[in-house]
Amino acid sequence: MRAALGALDGPFDLIFVATGALDGAGRPPEKTLKSLDPAAMAAQFAVNCIGSAMVLKHAVCLLPRDRRAVFAALSARVGSIGDNGLGGWYSYRAAKAALNQIVHSGAIELSRSHPRSICVALHPGTVATEFTADYAARHSTVSPPHAARHLLSVIEGLEASDTGGFLDWKGDVVPW
Repeated sequence: MRAALGALDGPFDLIFVATGALDGAGRPPEKTLKSLDPAAMAAQFAVNCIGSAMVLKHAVCLLPRDRRAVFAALSARVGSIGDNGLGGWYSYRAAKAALNQIVHSGAIELSRSHPRSICVALHPGTVATEFTADYAARHSTVSPPHAARHLLSVIEGLEASDTGGFLDWKGDVVPW
């Protein structure tokens, strides 16, 4: 990550991490505790938290210090502890909750050196892709271009007071 990001010439006004995986180590989300698997859990954390954390770590030097800049990472509403009424999906939920904490803590640190920066976690809604095909039955979906337009609109409307937050595709705050 350091080599890839270190090869770029900044500054960049937007760094947007759009990675994610619902299946860990080739296993679907767990429905029960007895389904927990350490390898699948580690894979979830690698893709859904650690990768984004390393981008944030190595991208700080690419953000301008003298003007508004946004670091955004895709999270998921299921990473909300306060909005979890169904349980299950342990590894995915935990990895996204950990990402939310990385973003929140990173926003605090980033504001010390980059006072006009905004660091947020974003929930895109349920995007109609092969990734969500098996899980979208109870949720309305949006096309990838539609989801991207929504998220870019949210990013455009962000203010410094939004830093450290978790917002959905409409710009509404998602509870922690």
